[in-house]
Amino acid sequence: MRTPFKSLRAILLILVLLCSIRCADAQNATPGVTPELAHRIEAVLLSKIQFPPATSFSFGTRTPSEIPGFDRIEVRWNSSLGGGNGTFPLLISKDGSRLAQFTSYDISVDPKEKFQAGDRPPRGGPEDAPVLIVGFDDLECPFCARLNAELFPALLDHYKDLVRIVYRSFPEEGHPWAMRAAVDADCLGSQSARAYWAAVDEIHSHSSEYGGTGRSLAKAKEEIDAEVRKQGQAFHVDVTKLDACIAKQDTTAEIASVRLGEQLGVESTPTIFINGVKVVGALPVEYIFGLIDDALRAEGKAPPPPYAPSRVVAPTSMSGAAAPPTPRAH
Repeated sequence: MRTPFKSLRAILLILVLLCSIRCADAQNATPGVTPELAHRIEAVLLSKIQFPPATSFSFGTRTPSEIPGFDRIEVRWNSSLGGGNGTFPLLISKDGSRLAQFTSYDISVDPKEKFQAGDRPPRGGPEDAPVLIVGFDDLECPFCARLNAELFPALLDHYKDLVRIVYRSFPEEGHPWAMRAAVDADCLGSQSARAYWAAVDEIHSHSSEYGGTGRSLAKAKEEIDAEVRKQGQAFHVDVTKLDACIAKQDTTAEIASVRLGEQLGVESTPTIFINGVKVVGALPVEYIFGLIDDALRAEGKAPPPPYAPSRVVAPTSMSGAAAPPTPRAH
């Protein structure tokens, strides 16, 4: 039988162990944001950042960060005069003497791997072309039409099989027939790559004419359907299947393409990605070609000789033959 002395000794030993654990925890614990520290942080924020009037701050728990010597805190701000609210992260040194802002991005994955060719026909080089250009396109967008008529033909002429182009559908709000055109083009694309690109070229070339002077939406849709059927006949697709697809107007693929674009930060058209590098708007050819040259070098490929911007290149078909837009009869 254990004596009272031995029992007391065991209890004291347990207490000593618990105290040691708690003391170690206290030494290693991340300190909180004290009122004095909060005051100093607030003074810096208000002097460095223009917040709305009557903004107050609160601070989340300090947690270890990926930067040695710094903790991370979440700052919450709110304007009592209706100026909004929000949150943002800050880094604070362990000793509370310095603030920093830092954002870390994962670059371990090749940005080109974010993209798959998708179910739309490609244009240009082979499947293993070193540069993949993904364009988020709106067939009613005038800047997209300019890109389609000027940049991409020159690009294919200059880089040949080094680049591969894929269009993704991104019909924007405010363009009433853009969705119709995208669906119709995809109906063609499911049967013929050449017919798809011929229709894309024609629709872009005449995008300002559809609907006539009165900009009739019903008339524009009829004209787009007629253009797609004409290209279908020219490239000998199954007309019955094409007509059924046009009549169905299944927007599933277009909606999925828009969602993908939104996930990738696409907000407007034209937006293109050159091996994953985002480019927004209609920019000078020389700038775009510089990005493609950089992408080629990153893939271990030598770019072709410098582009000669004075050379005029007509839009090309899938076969590479010149395919200038043809006038349409209204």
